[in-house]
Amino acid sequence: MSRTTSPRNRNYPRAIAVGAALILTAGAAGVAVASGDDAAHPGKARSASPTGAEAEPREAAALTGSAKMYRKTTEDVTFTFDAHLAAKNNGDPSKATGTFHFVHLDKPGGEGGWAKGRIDCLMTGGKVATATGIITDTNLKEIKGGRVGFTVHDQGKQDRVGYSWAAVGGPDGTKKLPKCTSSAPHEKVKKGTGDFDVVPWKVPYPTQ
Repeated sequence: MSRTTSPRNRNYPRAIAVGAALILTAGAAGVAVASGDDAAHPGKARSASPTGAEAEPREAAALTGSAKMYRKTTEDVTFTFDAHLAAKNNGDPSKATGTFHFVHLDKPGGEGGWAKGRIDCLMTGGKVATATGIITDTNLKEIKGGRVGFTVHDQGKQDRVGYSWAAVGGPDGTKKLPKCTSSAPHEKVKKGTGDFDVVPWKVPYPTQ
């Protein structure tokens, strides 16, 4: 026996199709926005351009975050990075900008050394970053003005960190360390103390 279809029922499939199209369009717009700087910094909210203009290109590379190192002793060792290479400087890692800060205390709130400074080089490959910077402020006057290097492996669950003075005991204030030079990331991040994020560098390979 045939069933009579009401006008409302006849329009139902069309309403579903229109709704699905709107969802897909909204999803595509969200992906387009996320492919910009928000992909590198998930915490940043970014509104879509009302004119429909394309999102600005993402930065060429970045190393951000803060975390304590895993130690079996009472030592409190923390590294913090906010290093960036702008898209316009993709071919020159020495034009990276940003800051670094590290602290090494004998125990939380105890005695030790600290230093902070400006980033002067940043290179990343996959989720590994190598950066250097000049110490601009520290409680160890003999290392002020020297260059130090850092390496970070962004592994997601437990990152690793290395630094240029790993084999010599401590930063020595050298100004001869080449830019973007550091050691293998031999230290582990202490779980629950922070995280690092590395934005992969898109290497500008020669075309000829």
